[in-house]
Amino acid sequence: MTIWREKAFTISTVKEDLDIETIFNFLNQESYWAKGVPREVVEKSIENSPLCFGIYKEDVEGTCKQVGFARIITDLATFAYLCDVFVLPNYRGLGLSKWLIDVITNHSQLKGVRRMMLATNDAHSLYAKYGFEQIDKPELFMQITRKNVYKHGTNN
Repeated sequence: MTIWREKAFTISTVKEDLDIETIFNFLNQESYWAKGVPREVVEKSIENSPLCFGIYKEDVEGTCKQVGFARIITDLATFAYLCDVFVLPNYRGLGLSKWLIDVITNHSQLKGVRRMMLATNDAHSLYAKYGFEQIDKPELFMQITRKNVYKHGTNN
């Protein structure tokens, strides 16, 4: 468990602090990559990911509200996949995504990982600032994509 603080914001890897409802609502309704994802899939993905990062905003009463999230799928030794990265719309433009990616790429459990990957439609310039590059030999990589998997209930 690790916690970083900056002004009224906190980034934490404490899974018990995650607001599953906020994460589910964003992924299910607003994201382009997981639209329609069932809540059970979101819960299972968090449970089975060794590192999840929540961004929290503390109000004047000291109550924290989750405003961002990222998840790492990894063996913590050779490979990591960064996914489900978001900052809620009302909190964008404050540098939170930059701070989050900086925290993730410098995390002690990820510094020795040989390859870290991600997929993005629109944030290439953000990730490039932290060392991410286009895949140099995309012909080496293959994938299975199950389109509309959430609509057919074949996610078990």
